[in-house]
Amino acid sequence: MIERVLLARHGQTEWNLQGRRQGQLDSPLTEQGFEQARRNAELLDAVDIVFTSPLGRAVSTAKIFAEHLGATVMVIDELAELHHGRLAGLTNNEIKQQHNNEWHRRTQDKYRWRFPDGESYADVDERAATALTLIEGHAADRPLIVSHEMIGRMLLRRLLDLDPADALRRHHPHNVIYEVIPGFAHLQELQSPNPLHDDPTPAP
Repeated sequence: MIERVLLARHGQTEWNLQGRRQGQLDSPLTEQGFEQARRNAELLDAVDIVFTSPLGRAVSTAKIFAEHLGATVMVIDELAELHHGRLAGLTNNEIKQQHNNEWHRRTQDKYRWRFPDGESYADVDERAATALTLIEGHAADRPLIVSHEMIGRMLLRRLLDLDPADALRRHHPHNVIYEVIPGFAHLQELQSPNPLHDDPTPAP
């Protein structure tokens, strides 16, 4: 039974700065991204295992955390970010210009709308549930999970038993770690006393 989960997002990347959707493509951490990870590491304690998405930006962040904790890093493929399909690599403005009809359909049902040749939040919700089951199977009572903003919303939904609409309204800055106590629906933000500024806009 998972007693406590620390949920972290990877540090800032080059594409975050450009406002490009990464999905399951990858972009390296910026210098600020590495520093965010180092400062976030100072907030961590009492972690059994560091579980991470297989994507490079998450693995780079997880290694910084694990070195600070003296912990093992374990990759869970199901923690990868929501697949953006043909829209990966584009900015929101480019998506509106090139795929406006699809973008409009997304507003009708954000949870079930699927990125062309990619995934929906509903798809990722199932992956998040599988990932948490796998983590629990490793007898990790106090895991640290390093993932991404969009799948992170679904991880919080599963851990806190949130309604999908509530989960989709949430934002996970790079410079915040969430502490979750699943059995008590407890959620607390952990943040460095001297945090670096985060990206100006979350992924909608």
